[in-house]
Amino acid sequence: MQPGGRLDLTVVVPYYNPGPNLAGHIAQVIELLRDRGVSFEVIAVSDGSTDGSDAGLAELGPEVQVVYLPVNQGKGHALRVGLGLGRGSYLGFIDGDGDIPAPVLGEFVSCIQKERPDFAIGSKRHPESVVVYPRLRRFYSWGYQVLTRLLFGLDVTDTQSGIKLARREIVTELLPILEEDGFTFDLELLAVARRLGYTRVVELPVEIRERFSSTVSPRAAWDMLVDTVRLTWRLRIAHRYDRALAAQRRAGQPPRPPEAPAADAAAGTTP
Repeated sequence: MQPGGRLDLTVVVPYYNPGPNLAGHIAQVIELLRDRGVSFEVIAVSDGSTDGSDAGLAELGPEVQVVYLPVNQGKGHALRVGLGLGRGSYLGFIDGDGDIPAPVLGEFVSCIQKERPDFAIGSKRHPESVVVYPRLRRFYSWGYQVLTRLLFGLDVTDTQSGIKLARREIVTELLPILEEDGFTFDLELLAVARRLGYTRVVELPVEIRERFSSTVSPRAAWDMLVDTVRLTWRLRIAHRYDRALAAQRRAGQPPRPPEAPAADAAAGTTP
């Protein structure tokens, strides 16, 4: 594949101080995708990570690009940067902490090859999912999905699982107008896509067996709730996304998505 050419799949791996398992996790992602025989790239995006866990990532293989953002701005911002650089016919992400193990990605690859959905998304509530996580986290997750179904009409059981793939055309259209920098990015992507008629969503099982490193404090839950209310205002009341898309189409060319600093965007660059 020549530089700049189209690939089958781009997988973005956002991370912020994920611990010592990052390199092994990404190596497993690469191994799985090589075994599947697809053309792919992995874009690892450091969201201002400072724990040194990303040492050696650029040496994992020619498919890896490492992007270093100078300060922590949130998972959503890191994803917007990484997805904006992607060359895949499908663009997506898997969390960098390894809570969702790399082999789970195999079923997602099979899904996009066979069904060509708008989205393939992981769901902790899928009947075949194997998930062990704290009772409080389970309660937050259930309550949040009830809320998002009421507010946005999303016919999915889990908007927040850390693995998703989407058709390139959808990401290209939506990425320039998305605004969320934090964990509400997943919901924003799905909600705006649904408003535009992208409703072919396939939910797939995930596996979270050994650990669940992400924590949700009452403060974090409150912040997500506030962000969700703001998203509701922008989407359903202020119609900000409708106006942005209309302006984008009138201009004939979408505005550029968020970019990494030019010096940091090259594979293997040291922060």
